[in-house]
Amino acid sequence: MADERVMMVELDYTIKSDRSFDEAVDAVVAAAPEYGFGVQHVHDLQAALAKQGLQREPLKLIGLCNARHAHAVLNRDIRVALMLPCPVAVYEQDGEVYVSTMHASMMSEMFPEAHIDDVAAEVEDALVAMVDAGG
Repeated sequence: MADERVMMVELDYTIKSDRSFDEAVDAVVAAAPEYGFGVQHVHDLQAALAKQGLQREPLKLIGLCNARHAHAVLNRDIRVALMLPCPVAVYEQDGEVYVSTMHASMMSEMFPEAHIDDVAAEVEDALVAMVDAGG
């Protein structure tokens, strides 16, 4: 019988923002240091796709990293690097602005042998707060 795993956590935390697209991006970036995170990059996916002749509504991916937390989880399982840096997406859809992140607790389920529940919970709390700042 195949191993059937049921994810116990939703994949994402997403809110609708009252801010403009650019204001939401700026608010997330500004909130990062308050939670001990550095902004590794802000990737403009709309612009990247436009260079290939593909059109879409605004979408920026903000890569965030807390060095202490990253070091801790990488020491437990180097494969967690596949999930880093922590992403926050800001996007427009049907004229509305959304701010979204993946639940960091998903890493615990994806890498159960790493025993990173403690770090993942702290990271998730910070990411949710940064998403809320973009609202």
